Amino acid sequence: MESNQKPGVGTAHVAQENRRPPELERLNALIGRWINEGQTVSDGNVPAVPIVASDVYQWVAGGHFVMHPAYGRIGEVGVGGLEVIGFDPETRQYKCDFYDSFGNVTSQTLSYRDGKWIWQGKDARCTGTFSDDGKTLIARHERSEDGTRWVPSMNVTLRRVD
Repeated sequence: MESNQKPGVGTAHVAQENRRPPELERLNALIGRWINEGQTVSDGNVPAVPIVASDVYQWVAGGHFVMHPAYGRIGEVGVGGLEVIGFDPETRQYKCDFYDSFGNVTSQTLSYRDGKWIWQGKDARCTGTFSDDGKTLIARHERSEDGTRWVPSMNVTLRRVD
């Protein structure tokens, strides 16, 4: 029978290599199944439309990454994708990569400051605040054409259902 261990490596060493950074524990606040409801923000030319989605945040085997599939509708358009969240010990930041239903891949950083979660990308960002009981997350999304001037794009409320 073959071993899954590297040659000459004991189980204690493998367990040490597999230890996840303690910073990942903070992501437990996201873990669960969520219903996401809200609306886009009208820019004067395009009216606001409703948003309804289902989000799931769960640990990937080994506990080093969080997988976040999302499915829903923005107005009449079906949307979805998969986000993968991890922690980079060199930069001391969370990293997020999102693969959307239109074939786009976007990367963002994620940070936690003063009770707020902040996803920050090149042309989109989101600030999320949890309720005291951790069962509701209010998320305010913004977009930017130039990375300097930010305008609201959508406001959603996630409610934990599991």
